[in-house]
Amino acid sequence: MKLAYYPGCSLKGTAREYDLSTRLVARHLGLELVEIPDWNCCGATAAHSTSHFLAVALPARVLALAEDMGLDILSPCAACYQRLRAAQEELKRDPELKRQVEGALGRTFEGRVRVFSLLEALAQLGEEALAAQVVRPLKGMQVACYYGCLLVRPPLTSCDDPEQPQLMEKILAPTKVDTLDWGGKNECCGASLIFGAREVALNLIKNILHAAAQVRAHALVTACPLCHANLDLRQKEVNRFFGTNFAIPVFYLSQLLGIAMGLNLRDLGLGSHFVDPRRALRMVGS
Repeated sequence: MKLAYYPGCSLKGTAREYDLSTRLVARHLGLELVEIPDWNCCGATAAHSTSHFLAVALPARVLALAEDMGLDILSPCAACYQRLRAAQEELKRDPELKRQVEGALGRTFEGRVRVFSLLEALAQLGEEALAAQVVRPLKGMQVACYYGCLLVRPPLTSCDDPEQPQLMEKILAPTKVDTLDWGGKNECCGASLIFGAREVALNLIKNILHAAAQVRAHALVTACPLCHANLDLRQKEVNRFFGTNFAIPVFYLSQLLGIAMGLNLRDLGLGSHFVDPRRALRMVGS
């Protein structure tokens, strides 16, 4: 399987470990990723709150570049995935907007490209292919799969059931990790509210950590750079603000899969966590 790879801004900056682990795991699973040349920012959370046209035109250019490659797209970042999918839907149902975007791009927009989230791309490979690569089963580790908002909402662009998503649990099943049933999997972490309404975001993060702690999760697993930053980087601040003592490591889905596949921990970016993951890793002998 060969896909056009769209890392987006986060995976080239604050979520570099997500980029590293995604590329590494994909290579070992026989998933060929070809980075889209001259890609641009998708607009993420800022563009659609300031310019509807830019919120569509920016991801439309990325989609058009992938069309030129003749490949479908893998977008590991949940925010990028949502913006690419939303732009596709808007261009499909609004001919006038499509005409304006084509004018800005200086080309026609065919809309032939399919956009995969990391969850969809891995699920597409099938349980058998994933199981064949597992050499270090994660028996004994209990994890809470966290989807957040952007992968499952709104329903029009959702990669899974918005209320009861299960793709992450299915992908992790061959690793033998214990995926917990919990109530916080699709709650919002506050996303970029952390910059403008800090107390609101900290409260949302605290609620998610509390829900994970209640089911005795040894770790959280996510496929979103913004969710990872809020839950990992802000955990210390949450503890200071609310007088709590959370210490729950947060893994990217690609990192946890890579651990089960016996890949080098440093190559998976395991050294960049703010909450120390070593205790959770010791449970599975890593």
